[in-house]
Amino acid sequence: MASLSASNHVARVLSVAHHVADVDASSRIASSWRRCLISHKLDPARQGPPRTLTEAEIRHVAEPMEETIRLVTPELEDLARVLRDAGYCVNLADANATMLFSRLPGEADARTFMDWKIYTGSNFSEALEGTNGLGTALAEQTPILVHRDEHFRAQWHMFSCAVAPLFDQAGRLAGAVNITSCREDLARAAHQLALAVTMEASRRMEGAIFRGHFRNAWIATVPGDGGSGLLAYDDDRRIVGACRSARALLGLTDGLIASGIDLSRYVRFDQPSGRNTDEIVELRRADGSTLGQGHIVPPQRARSPVVRRDTPIDRLDALHRLAGRDPGLVKGVKRLRSIGDHNLPVLLHGETGVGKDVFARAIHAASNRARNNYVALNCAAMPESLIDAELFGYEAGAFTGARRDGSKGLIVQADGGTLFLDEIGDMPIALQTRLLRVLENREVWPLGALKPVPVDIRLISATHRDLGRMAEEGAFRADLYFRLRGMEVHLPALRERADRDDIIRQIAREEAPDCRLSDAAWSLLSAYPYPGNMRQLRHVLRLAGCTAEDGIITDADLDLPLFGGRTAEPDLAEAERATIVAALRKHGGRVTEAARALKLSRATLYRKIKAMKIETAQ
Repeated sequence: MASLSASNHVARVLSVAHHVADVDASSRIASSWRRCLISHKLDPARQGPPRTLTEAEIRHVAEPMEETIRLVTPELEDLARVLRDAGYCVNLADANATMLFSRLPGEADARTFMDWKIYTGSNFSEALEGTNGLGTALAEQTPILVHRDEHFRAQWHMFSCAVAPLFDQAGRLAGAVNITSCREDLARAAHQLALAVTMEASRRMEGAIFRGHFRNAWIATVPGDGGSGLLAYDDDRRIVGACRSARALLGLTDGLIASGIDLSRYVRFDQPSGRNTDEIVELRRADGSTLGQGHIVPPQRARSPVVRRDTPIDRLDALHRLAGRDPGLVKGVKRLRSIGDHNLPVLLHGETGVGKDVFARAIHAASNRARNNYVALNCAAMPESLIDAELFGYEAGAFTGARRDGSKGLIVQADGGTLFLDEIGDMPIALQTRLLRVLENREVWPLGALKPVPVDIRLISATHRDLGRMAEEGAFRADLYFRLRGMEVHLPALRERADRDDIIRQIAREEAPDCRLSDAAWSLLSAYPYPGNMRQLRHVLRLAGCTAEDGIITDADLDLPLFGGRTAEPDLAEAERATIVAALRKHGGRVTEAARALKLSRATLYRKIKAMKIETAQ
């Protein structure tokens, strides 16, 4: 398109709202212009620089992207080096269209980008800047070329942007790769080639993100039309991850991956071991149709020999390790052992973060169902409208948006194995009725089905709620509660465990293997009440292992915030004092910054400092 005057461009953009513009009304550019006018209520004539973050804001926004940026930087640097002389700048933006990595072209072109603030910290979301490569690619989650006067705002007409969205290891939108030129002598066709280069670079970056995240897993490539997809699996051949294209090709969902579905459903190995680095594998869809051949990439870690255990006592090892030396849990594991492989439902009760899913997996591994699927669903994490279809399945065409070949549902997928329903207390009453019918009749009626599907499952449920009281109050079906409570096991909070110090030492070895704890750090860890339980302890020690200097974790490395309202521990005051001291030391005695880190008001922190007689160095 020829460059137009600002006023003509504004008139042309406005005409899109009435479908009378001289562009294809169904094109992506026209659709984006309409969004900008109608949804975002933007003015195409407005001038001015994009919103640009301060250095402190950039650091805050970039923090969740640090690992992603580290993994893709080599590809970005290569891309910038190749395109530098062609006058392109290269940017990586987060999912909100804020540029977090920028490489400018040669000096002659770099000045233009600097003048227009196209660099790290600038935000080019479609909702703020109108149609532009970065914002529109992220809004639509597909690659796009926005050439000169295809931009919504007339002020951006000197630029042409080729952008490809970037997806993480779980297929979620992570950001976008953008290359932009300000040269007027390049036709749209030339930028089409630039778009192809950007898309290929984005695919390589997604591969780097996936392999970096699953560095301890085996990786199988999945051939597809848009390039190879990636599938990660563990030493027991359970799928632990799949990239976006692999999910689409194989029909994998988060629910299937979380269930630890067996790799053999999709991959046939030529070698019995499946451990040959150079092995070629045949891949197939769930319906058995062949996709083609892929190859295996080994984990980046050193692996120990796999020891197979088949005796009943060995199968209980994981449960015994989880019980540790806590008398209540030891008693619970002894009772679990006594029921053996009887198909008795188990109800796990405990606070968030105590490891209910880990315990349920150990129960499954200790049973005669261990060779079959372990399927998990978190009832609190899934919208009510989706639980029904995800749990019970549906036939083809059962509802608008249903998959063409239907879905088995998690209960059927668990046939012969174990179904774990986490946070069962959050299951809607209507679905409780359907679940009760499944348990009574041992059959499932998928949505739209003409006949039931027989199932054989062992049910393990978990909750942090008091289901007995909920049943009394009518908030949970009493008959289902007694069905679930074949045997109830209480998982104590970390602060309640008799072997808490043993657990802290063990998790410290696992999460920070190359570090040792200072006496001050140990005192703080031992006294802290852990409102987030095991999950919080792991995160704290994982972070401390990264920040520790010279391999020594000090109390300043421990991110242990105050947690209001906890009075279960007699040593809580001591833990609170140690936490305040650590925060003050970390922030050089500056009370305002320490209060912000502790999520307290400055007045409250001053009051606590005075009451606890803590000295501050201002």
